[in-house]
Parts: sequence; structure tokens; C-alpha cells
Amino acid sequence: MTNHELATLAGETISAKKGEDIIVIDIAQQSSFADYFVNATATNERQLKALTDEVEDKLAEQGALPKNIEGAPSSGWILMDYGDVIVNVFLPAQRDMYRIEKIWADSVQTRIE
Repeated sequence: MTNHELATLAGETISAKKGEDIIVIDIAQQSSFADYFVNATATNERQLKALTDEVEDKLAEQGALPKNIEGAPSSGWILMDYGDVIVNVFLPAQRDMYRIEKIWADSVQTRIE
């Protein structure tokens, strides 16, 4: 599975669980630490946990295991590090504060519905 396919699968998995505002950002040309960010918003802490658990399960089915998972639902942000794919799931306040899409505005950004 390519990095693009992995990022898309993560985004589609979040979408299927009713995550919101899902964006895949191709940062390969601007970054040496990863190729893609997948950013999404959860409506509450319970959903934040459910979304990240589901991503972990679906990607594991494809043989992709996270190198690290940082954060907790109570922090409002969970980061899942799959090497060249970084999955960020935020609560709305944290997403507004960090504005990752704005930082990487010159990168190709694809919205997943």
C-alpha cells in the first residue's frame, strides 16, 4: 500500500465514523519527515477516541502499525505517526488553535467527504 493509499484509507475510515472536515495534505515536496498529513475533527472526546481506534484497526488490517500515538481524548488532539503518514484528530478548539492547514497552505490539500 502506498503512502497516498494509506492516507486516503485513514481519511475514509474517519469519514465512515462521522469525523468532520477531513483533509489529506500532501507535504512530500515541502517536508523531510513525512509525505502526508490527515487532519480531521471529532465533535467530542468519545468520538475522538473512537475515530483513532478505528483508524488504528483499519490500517492494521492492511499491515500498517503506528510507530507512535501521542495525546489523549482529554487533550483534544491525538496524533498517530505511521512514518510517512501522520494522522491528526482534533477537537474543534485545538484544530482552530494549531491551524495546520494554514501552515501547509502551499501544499496540495484534498478534502474527503
